[in-house]
Amino acid sequence: MIAAGADLKIYVATRPIDFRCGHDGLAAKVQEMLGLDPFSGAAFVFRSKRADRIKILVWDRTGLVLVHKRLEVCKFVWPTIADGVMRMSPAMFAALFEGLDWRLVRPEEARRPQVAG
Repeated sequence: MIAAGADLKIYVATRPIDFRCGHDGLAAKVQEMLGLDPFSGAAFVFRSKRADRIKILVWDRTGLVLVHKRLEVCKFVWPTIADGVMRMSPAMFAALFEGLDWRLVRPEEARRPQVAG
Protein backbone atom coordinates (compact mmCIF):
# COMPACT_ATOMS: atom_id res chain seq x y z
CA MET A 1 0.00 0.00 0.00
CA ILE A 2 1.23 3.48 -0.81
CA ALA A 3 0.70 5.87 2.06
CA ALA A 4 0.92 9.37 0.62
CA GLY A 5 2.07 11.09 3.79
CA ALA A 6 3.52 14.58 3.94
CA ASP A 7 7.08 13.23 3.65
CA LEU A 8 6.47 11.08 0.55
CA LYS A 9 8.24 12.51 -2.50
CA ILE A 10 6.19 12.09 -5.69
CA TYR A 11 7.68 12.51 -9.14
CA VAL A 12 5.59 12.57 -12.32
CA ALA A 13 7.07 11.66 -15.70
CA THR A 14 5.48 14.16 -18.05
CA ARG A 15 5.95 12.10 -21.25
CA PRO A 16 3.76 9.00 -21.87
CA ILE A 17 5.49 5.61 -21.67
CA ASP A 18 5.02 2.17 -23.22
CA PHE A 19 2.56 0.58 -20.80
CA ARG A 20 3.94 -2.91 -21.38
CA CYS A 21 6.77 -1.99 -18.98
CA GLY A 22 6.75 -3.80 -15.66
CA HIS A 23 8.69 -3.30 -12.43
CA ASP A 24 12.18 -3.56 -13.92
CA GLY A 25 11.40 -1.57 -17.06
CA LEU A 26 9.91 1.30 -15.06
CA ALA A 27 12.83 1.26 -12.60
CA ALA A 28 15.18 1.58 -15.59
CA LYS A 29 13.09 4.49 -16.94
CA VAL A 30 13.35 6.24 -13.56
CA GLN A 31 17.14 5.99 -13.76
CA GLU A 32 17.61 6.71 -17.46
CA MET A 33 14.81 9.15 -18.35
CA LEU A 34 14.33 10.94 -15.05
CA GLY A 35 17.84 10.68 -13.62
CA LEU A 36 16.48 9.60 -10.22
CA ASP A 37 16.97 6.63 -7.90
CA PRO A 38 14.05 4.15 -8.16
CA PHE A 39 15.04 2.67 -4.78
CA SER A 40 14.81 5.96 -2.86
CA GLY A 41 11.33 5.32 -1.48
CA ALA A 42 9.77 8.04 -3.64
CA ALA A 43 6.70 7.37 -5.79
CA PHE A 44 7.14 7.62 -9.56
CA VAL A 45 4.00 8.20 -11.62
CA PHE A 46 3.77 7.33 -15.31
CA ARG A 47 0.93 7.79 -17.80
CA SER A 48 -0.29 5.97 -20.87
CA LYS A 49 -0.65 7.64 -24.28
CA ARG A 50 -4.44 7.78 -23.94
CA ALA A 51 -4.14 9.35 -20.45
CA ASP A 52 -6.76 6.98 -19.01
CA ARG A 53 -4.18 4.85 -17.16
CA ILE A 54 -1.38 5.48 -14.72
CA LYS A 55 1.31 3.30 -13.19
CA ILE A 56 2.96 4.15 -9.90
CA LEU A 57 6.28 2.61 -8.88
CA VAL A 58 7.52 2.68 -5.27
CA TRP A 59 10.33 0.91 -3.41
CA ASP A 60 8.95 -0.02 0.04
CA ARG A 61 12.28 -1.29 1.47
CA THR A 62 11.32 -4.93 0.76
CA GLY A 63 10.65 -4.75 -2.98
CA LEU A 64 9.23 -2.73 -5.82
CA VAL A 65 5.49 -2.06 -5.66
CA LEU A 66 3.63 -1.37 -8.89
CA VAL A 67 0.13 0.10 -8.88
CA HIS A 68 -1.85 0.28 -12.13
CA LYS A 69 -5.08 2.27 -12.34
CA ARG A 70 -7.44 2.69 -15.29
CA LEU A 71 -10.25 5.24 -15.31
CA GLU A 72 -13.41 3.88 -16.90
CA VAL A 73 -15.19 7.07 -17.96
CA CYS A 74 -12.72 9.95 -18.12
CA LYS A 75 -9.00 10.69 -18.44
CA PHE A 76 -6.39 11.78 -15.95
CA VAL A 77 -5.55 15.48 -15.97
CA TRP A 78 -1.91 15.61 -16.92
CA PRO A 79 0.76 18.31 -17.23
CA THR A 80 1.86 19.44 -20.68
CA ILE A 81 3.74 16.68 -22.46
CA ALA A 82 7.43 17.52 -22.36
CA ASP A 83 10.64 15.73 -21.57
CA GLY A 84 11.36 15.59 -17.91
CA VAL A 85 9.84 15.16 -14.53
CA MET A 86 7.81 17.32 -12.17
CA ARG A 87 7.37 17.12 -8.42
CA MET A 88 3.87 16.79 -6.98
CA SER A 89 2.58 17.24 -3.42
CA PRO A 90 0.79 14.36 -1.69
CA ALA A 91 -2.48 16.35 -1.85
CA MET A 92 -2.08 16.87 -5.60
CA PHE A 93 -1.26 13.18 -6.03
CA ALA A 94 -4.41 12.18 -4.12
CA ALA A 95 -6.49 14.33 -6.48
CA LEU A 96 -4.73 12.91 -9.55
CA PHE A 97 -5.27 9.34 -8.35
CA GLU A 98 -8.99 10.02 -7.92
CA GLY A 99 -9.20 11.37 -11.46
CA LEU A 100 -9.69 14.96 -10.31
CA ASP A 101 -7.96 18.07 -11.60
CA TRP A 102 -4.89 18.17 -9.33
CA ARG A 103 -3.98 21.66 -10.64
CA LEU A 104 -6.77 23.10 -8.50
CA VAL A 105 -5.16 21.85 -5.27
CA ARG A 106 -3.25 24.66 -3.60
CA PRO A 107 -1.45 23.87 -0.37
CA GLU A 108 -2.03 26.40 2.36
CA GLU A 109 1.10 27.65 3.98
CA ALA A 110 0.85 27.97 7.73
CA ARG A 111 2.06 31.24 9.17
CA ARG A 112 5.08 30.66 11.39
CA PRO A 113 4.33 31.68 14.99
CA GLN A 114 6.56 34.37 16.46
CA VAL A 115 6.31 33.03 20.02
CA ALA A 116 5.61 29.60 21.48
CA GLY A 117 2.53 29.21 23.64
